[in-house]
Amino acid sequence: MAGKIGLVAFIVVVLAVGLIIGSTNIPGAWYQGLAKPPFNPPNWIFSPVWSALYIIIGIVGWRSWRGTDLSLKVLWAAQMGLNYLWSPSFFGLQNIALATAIIIALMVTIIAFVARAFTADRTSAWLFMPYLAWVSFATLLTVSILVLN
Repeated sequence: MAGKIGLVAFIVVVLAVGLIIGSTNIPGAWYQGLAKPPFNPPNWIFSPVWSALYIIIGIVGWRSWRGTDLSLKVLWAAQMGLNYLWSPSFFGLQNIALATAIIIALMVTIIAFVARAFTADRTSAWLFMPYLAWVSFATLLTVSILVLN
């Protein structure tokens, strides 16, 4: 039972913090005025995608913290911190260059996590693949917005 409570706690905390950051860093007039690439998705897509990803991130976090591999714990915590810094940097500070640096560091950290998890916890590595795919797309989007503006 304790394992299930821990799993639910990880998911709830990751989702809650994501919700708080998302609701306090809403795209506004500044974002609407930016030049965006033609592959920029509609704003409504971000909430459901991130909600699903945060559930996966919570599951992987729970798996990592239950394990004995310190590097997975450190990499999971690092990617989480970088993940949570992007929106305040981009939307809050309106600093596209800083947000670009953060998302590139986030992508590198996710790749490092997946590479390490393939030997330590293959399930977590596979669970992070949709997250890596989305952050790779978000990195391309962020870099494109930086170049266009």
